[in-house]
Amino acid sequence: MSQNLNTMGFSLKLKEKLINILDGDRVKDDKLTIYSYESDGLTSHSSKPMGVLFPHNTEELIEVVKCLNSFNVTFLPRGAGTGLSGGAIALQESVIIEMVKFNKIYDIDQLNRTITVGPGVINIKVSDAALESGLQFAPDPSSQRACSIGGNVGENAGGPHTLKYGVTVNHVLGLELVLATGEKMTIGGDSFYGDTPDMVGLFIGSEGTFGIVTKVICRLSPLPENIITLLAIFPSINDASQTVSDIISTGMIPAALEMMDNPVIKAIETVNKPGFPMDAEAILIIEIEGLTEEMKEESAVITAIAEKNNAVKIKQAKDATERQAIWDARKGAFSAIGTLSPNFIIQDGVVPRARLPEILAKIKDLGEINGLTVANVFHAGDGNLHPLILYNEQIEGESDKAHYLSQQILEECVNAGGSLTGEHGIGLEKNEMMSMLFNEQDLNNFKQIKNSFDEKNILNPGKIFPSPGKCSEMRFKKTTQGSSNG
Repeated sequence: MSQNLNTMGFSLKLKEKLINILDGDRVKDDKLTIYSYESDGLTSHSSKPMGVLFPHNTEELIEVVKCLNSFNVTFLPRGAGTGLSGGAIALQESVIIEMVKFNKIYDIDQLNRTITVGPGVINIKVSDAALESGLQFAPDPSSQRACSIGGNVGENAGGPHTLKYGVTVNHVLGLELVLATGEKMTIGGDSFYGDTPDMVGLFIGSEGTFGIVTKVICRLSPLPENIITLLAIFPSINDASQTVSDIISTGMIPAALEMMDNPVIKAIETVNKPGFPMDAEAILIIEIEGLTEEMKEESAVITAIAEKNNAVKIKQAKDATERQAIWDARKGAFSAIGTLSPNFIIQDGVVPRARLPEILAKIKDLGEINGLTVANVFHAGDGNLHPLILYNEQIEGESDKAHYLSQQILEECVNAGGSLTGEHGIGLEKNEMMSMLFNEQDLNNFKQIKNSFDEKNILNPGKIFPSPGKCSEMRFKKTTQGSSNG
């Protein structure tokens, strides 16, 4: 494993080399900069980087990477820092390479329906640029007003509309990237067609451990003729969950199918005031797209299903403004939770849709056993859960309880035939749990793929894979009922 040569900022020799490539203003290792980059959206973890570099173009990036490699200094790329699994946190005092200046939109090809952008472009800027050409960029994470395309590629981000359109990997055709050696590489192209291995599919979701993205060719989609957004209010989570299963069983695939429980509803209504009933136990946001005549029929079927499952009220957004208000409320859910608790953990497990009622009940029980509240807002259509574990770090023992409960929830997801993550990634938050899903041979195979891109393990070390000898350990021990469990 590579070793960094300095524990308090850059060594004089390394700093001199880096300043020759960039300049003094873009080579930073002062206390304020290091503090600013200690954590990403996963605020319960932090680690000090050796320093932060700010290249402005691919040529500078290549020289920076070659320099760090020659000094055997570990490094990682970072964009907006909105990630929720610790992927952009600098372990081993790695150097952070800030990609914010790679924010150019190069061109839009309306004929082939593609847009080429830098990794520092914010997700919603891609969507806005596509709309100007009468097209859309489908992936829409809840953080789309802040998250960057490079981070979306690294984590294979999704969003509410992935039920119909798929996640980032379904909307990226080609990548330009710089490997850990400084070698520039292009994979994929401007279409899905080709006779070579799917290197783009392999690279997306690798969490910055294979290389640093410098350009992304994104696939654009036609805009639908019409959109109907329904808000269905339910007296219980079970009724809402059954509605999800019943809708999917008809063969219809809505564009989005989102669920919120009562604590989330109260938080959203307190902050955004979209008009959600505070006494509702669950709300479904159901959005369908397509030809106007077909949608009338689908809307009637969905309404009948919701009514059969005891929906108290079903409301249709009357115009684009009302529809946007609903989505602004949904996408602001995570930040609204701050009104309920000073601290919270956002999880990202996946379960089969048919087991949603069972898993949600289990999550509630586990919360009660641990003495903590769990709020739920998630992509119900594809079983991607986002339980929000509320706690107060000022109360002794609550932080450990919350993290242990987080692990218990992920265990339940895996045991139900699901996964550790749907879109937030493994990072350093879940890497020690990877052996729950994969055996030792599987993990070794994954590491061999990583080594083929980064033989020295110099690029974003400590992420995804369990630490040697810790494959079956849990990061936090059980603290409830006076017992411990490693």
